Amino acid sequence: MIQGLTLLFLMQLLGEGLVFWLHLPLPGPLMGMLILAGWLVWRGAVPEGLRQASGGLLQHLMLLFIPAVAGVMMHFGRVAHEWLPFLAAGIGGAAVTLVVTALTLRWMLRRSGQPLTDDVPEEAA
Repeated sequence: MIQGLTLLFLMQLLGEGLVFWLHLPLPGPLMGMLILAGWLVWRGAVPEGLRQASGGLLQHLMLLFIPAVAGVMMHFGRVAHEWLPFLAAGIGGAAVTLVVTALTLRWMLRRSGQPLTDDVPEEAA
């Protein structure tokens, strides 16, 4: 697990360095995650340490939203004054996320050879 966390931090550092060096208009952690995604696709598998570290982070993902919510609440007056762009960004972001997630799932199911069906099993109905 330590190797997985180290890899995540190194990829973030590499992304920060590339963004700074190339003057790219992207956040460094995003660039690091793109590099990590490319490396994982090239490698064809996820190392066990990275799987454990990312699984632990994903289990506690809600904790990562606490600073963002606190930041929004600190500027609640501005949000109340400019509620329409805030609402549009929230709804638009959720819609884009939903579409991208559905397309990614469909692509992964096709790649794995599993059938794409709309049938609901009897137990789930």
